[in-house]
Amino acid sequence: MSTSRWHGHASTRAGRRTAAVVGCTALVLSLTAAAAQARPGHHHPRDTARQTLPAGDGWASHGTGTTGGADADRDRVFTVSTWAEFRAALAVEGTAPRIVKVRGTIDAVSEGCEAFAEPGYDFDAYLEKYSPENWGRETDLSDEPDDSPEGLRRASAARQDRSIKANVPANTTIIGVGRNAGLKGASLQIKDVDNVIVRNLTFESPVDCFPQWDPTDGDKGNWNSEYDSAVVHGSTHVWLDHNTFTDGEHPDSAAPTHFGMLYQQHDGQLDIVKGADYVTASWNVFTEHDKTILIGNSDSESTAAVDRGHLRTTFHHNLFKNLVERAPRVRFGQVDVYNNHFVAGADHSYSFGIGKESQLVAEHNAFTLPDGVSPAKVLKKWSEAPVTAGHNRVDGRTVDLIAAHNAENPATPLRSGAGWTPTLRTEVLPARAVPFVVDRGAGAGRLR
Repeated sequence: MSTSRWHGHASTRAGRRTAAVVGCTALVLSLTAAAAQARPGHHHPRDTARQTLPAGDGWASHGTGTTGGADADRDRVFTVSTWAEFRAALAVEGTAPRIVKVRGTIDAVSEGCEAFAEPGYDFDAYLEKYSPENWGRETDLSDEPDDSPEGLRRASAARQDRSIKANVPANTTIIGVGRNAGLKGASLQIKDVDNVIVRNLTFESPVDCFPQWDPTDGDKGNWNSEYDSAVVHGSTHVWLDHNTFTDGEHPDSAAPTHFGMLYQQHDGQLDIVKGADYVTASWNVFTEHDKTILIGNSDSESTAAVDRGHLRTTFHHNLFKNLVERAPRVRFGQVDVYNNHFVAGADHSYSFGIGKESQLVAEHNAFTLPDGVSPAKVLKKWSEAPVTAGHNRVDGRTVDLIAAHNAENPATPLRSGAGWTPTLRTEVLPARAVPFVVDRGAGAGRLR
């Protein structure tokens, strides 16, 4: 089928295209200043640690808004440079506002995976016992006793779980100091609280030291891992801004293969689940990862009872680069995705996952796809749900993403019209200006 169905005005006369190109540089330069003015920081603007989310800036500005620890007293402002100090600052009693300033890179697994291993755990013994040749593919490992290789793996995994998770209290701002602050191998748990801000941090994805082999997962079995860089679980009014999420020193490309399957040691970079609500993610970089962002973690009716009417999330001015999938994958929520730049790599599977009862609005975004990758790969239909997708550009051309998907997937067409119109937005840039502005402003170390 001709691609002319995919882009409304891509076939305009050459003279008009030339004029547009000539004017583009001037346009994005003028819009850069406007975007900078629209960036957050209206409360205590001289101290980034006390900045709050501006009114109207995405779903996290709804209702009471998001102020984090902006009003913290001096004795509730902590500067930390070790994992122990970081967790201690978060554990200080009370929900009065607090600010935690992170200086340098804090490594939650500084002693290595060996520090978590249960005495007697031996990975070679694990591989030997549970190989498909010895164990088969019909029975999972859930009934294995505590003294078995799987039992010792479970105990080791529990030790890592207790060590690398950090629970974030309500009314908290966590912010990196300077250009090189971050958390390595940690899992930030924003669970069942309200009013949290996380800014200016580089998150290097936690590595699951003890993935579980499940022989019954799929036709060939699979390795399953735990630990997201950040989890918003049942929480409300959360603002994640100017962070960088990356696999860093442990990319999947360096992972070995066991039993014919990738030894997967990463889960997600950001999950928004279990009735979480009113979240804004702005000016972040998500890069070098597989299963990136999950909004709603199950199709089950028990999960639906918690998630329906919640999971309202805004993504704007983020850079999604060299990802495989889930940018994001959405269930149930009203999710607004505008003014983001998606740069796909060779392993790109899809960007937006359309899941159960999702109501995704994706507008004014820019996509840069490698040669041979069709615009039809931007959207993937997992369940029947409507989508709004207008004013997006792919490789410099305006593209109707829904028409592109439907042309190549006639058996599983997407319906247009998410059924709601976002109102909580900062100034919306035209999609052609997005790569210039976002690539220069997103990520940790670029907070102003």
